[in-house]
Amino acid sequence: MRRLSLQVAHRLDGLLQGDHLGYLPGPGTEPAEARVYSPGDDVRRIDWAVTARTGDPHVRQAVAERELVTTLLVDLTSSMSFGTARSEKRDVAVALAAAFGHLTIRPGDRLGAVVLGETLRHVPSRPGRLASLALLHVLQQTRPVEGSGPSLADGLRAVANPPRRRGLVVVVSDLLEPGPVMAEPTWAAPLRQLTRRHDVVVAEVVDPRELELPSVGVLRLVDPETGRHLEVQTAGRRLRERYAEAAAARRAGHATAVRGAGAGHVLLRTDTDWLLSLARFLAARRRTRAAGRRPR
Repeated sequence: MRRLSLQVAHRLDGLLQGDHLGYLPGPGTEPAEARVYSPGDDVRRIDWAVTARTGDPHVRQAVAERELVTTLLVDLTSSMSFGTARSEKRDVAVALAAAFGHLTIRPGDRLGAVVLGETLRHVPSRPGRLASLALLHVLQQTRPVEGSGPSLADGLRAVANPPRRRGLVVVVSDLLEPGPVMAEPTWAAPLRQLTRRHDVVVAEVVDPRELELPSVGVLRLVDPETGRHLEVQTAGRRLRERYAEAAAARRAGHATAVRGAGAGHVLLRTDTDWLLSLARFLAARRRTRAAGRRPR
């Protein structure tokens, strides 16, 4: 766990700089240094005292709030124990928890979690690096239940109730659930309720085989959550096209539901450098906040 935390911290320090994400909209409220005004800066941040002393317009920068409560909702149910590329989806989920633990743990900050596995488990919010390592140990030891377990909607309700102080909530899941592709996911309504109070980021973890089928002849498929078996002849081009279309429609539905709830959405794949994708997402999110717009 310590080695994983150090590896993630080393790479993130090379990709991102600055304070962690504040839980209030905008770049922050705590005053920092003043700098010369540049076209595009918010005129409401002009520091008139410095401007009067220097004769040139200056704006007062702000930093993120120094006390942040971060709650991770980590989905480690059976569907996450799947991977055909560099790793399984659950491995990405655990490493992603280490990444957000590094980004959000500062003096005074606290980190907690709700973990979906055999049962729905609460990990109380605690400060410090040891709390982050203890959380990673819990995630590493969590095993999925055979068959149906707690749903993502259950986890979102557990984070929202009882109401906690406003903070950052990071949802790590593949967002998969049984049901029609075009229907609204059951987790959409609880997610909307959560975003009314908290700043929410949803990290959707996918594997390339969930997006398209390879042509490998007869393929025996097993649903890890229901145990259902199905044999599929993947040599048929039309079948592979229909599968890809359904997968694309499901991904689009997930993106629409997440953004419609007002949460940030980042797609991470097991066959690419997910840490680089996360860094790009957070950098874009930081720029959006600095411009005074609501991040998505």
